[in-house]
Amino acid sequence: MKLSHPPHTALITGANHGIGLALTHRLLDEGWEVIALIRSAFAEDDSLVHKALGSRQLRIYKADLSDFGQLRSALRDIKSHEAQLDILFNNAGGSFPELLLSKQGRELHYELQTVVPYIITLELKPLLLNGTLRTVVNTSSNAFMMKRSFDPASLEHPAKFQMLTGPYADTKRAMSLWTEAVAPALAAEGILIRSADPGGNNTLRSGKKSGIPFWLRPITRMFFPGPAHGAGLLYQAALGEHSGKSGVFLHKNRVTPLKFSEHSSTILKNVRTIYEREYIQKDSAQ
Repeated sequence: MKLSHPPHTALITGANHGIGLALTHRLLDEGWEVIALIRSAFAEDDSLVHKALGSRQLRIYKADLSDFGQLRSALRDIKSHEAQLDILFNNAGGSFPELLLSKQGRELHYELQTVVPYIITLELKPLLLNGTLRTVVNTSSNAFMMKRSFDPASLEHPAKFQMLTGPYADTKRAMSLWTEAVAPALAAEGILIRSADPGGNNTLRSGKKSGIPFWLRPITRMFFPGPAHGAGLLYQAALGEHSGKSGVFLHKNRVTPLKFSEHSSTILKNVRTIYEREYIQKDSAQ
C-alpha cells in the first residue's frame, strides 16, 4: 500500500540484515524515504534497495555504532544532510558468542544495545522535532522475560558470560528500562518513545558466528519465522494501535509491564552520564 501523502522518513539502524532489512523493504515498498545507518553494505543483488538508492528514496550512512568516533561522524553527516525524521528505529544489535569489549572499553552488548540507542535518540531529536510522527521505537527482546535477577551494576563489565540469556538479555532489558524512564521528558517535547519485542525470528546467517546457543540453532532454523515477522511487529509498534503511547514495552504487540522498573532511573542516569562525559564533552573538545 503506497502512501497517499508526501513521504514520511524513517531512520533504521542495522537496516541491511535480518529484521532491519525486512523493515527497510516494507517501508520502501510503501513509499517511505529510508535513512540506513549501517556498518556494512546491502547485498549487491537486492534490486529494491538498489532502485531506491538510485532515486535517493534510500540514503546510506555508515559507521560501526559501537565506536563513538565513527558514530559521531555519521550522526554529524545525517544532521547536515537530512531535514527531518518521522520515525527512528533503534534496531541495530546482536547476540555475540563471547565476551567482547567496545572501543570505549565496555561490554559490547551494553554499548550497542543500551548506550548507543540513547545517544542516537538524543542526537537526532532536532530532526524528529522537524518531523510529523515524532516517534522512536527501540528494538527490545523477550529473552529477559523469564530471568529472575537483574544487576545494573554488572552491565558494563559482567563477571560471567552466557549466550543469549546473559549480557544480551540484560542489556535489552536495560534499554527498555531507560526507554520507560526517559519517556515523560521526551513526551513533554512532543516525542513518543516505545520499546518492542520483535519475537523469535530466524535471522541466522551462514558463515557468521552467532550468540545463539548450539541447541537452539536447529530449532530456530526449523520453527522460527523469517525476519518479516519481527519487522511487522516493529512496524505495528510504530504505527499501530499503541502509536499514541509512550514509555511502554510491547510484547506480541501488547503493552507488557517490565520487571525491575525500580532500576529504570539508575539505568537512565548511567547512559546519560556516558553520553555527556564521553560523547558530548569529547565532541566539544574536537
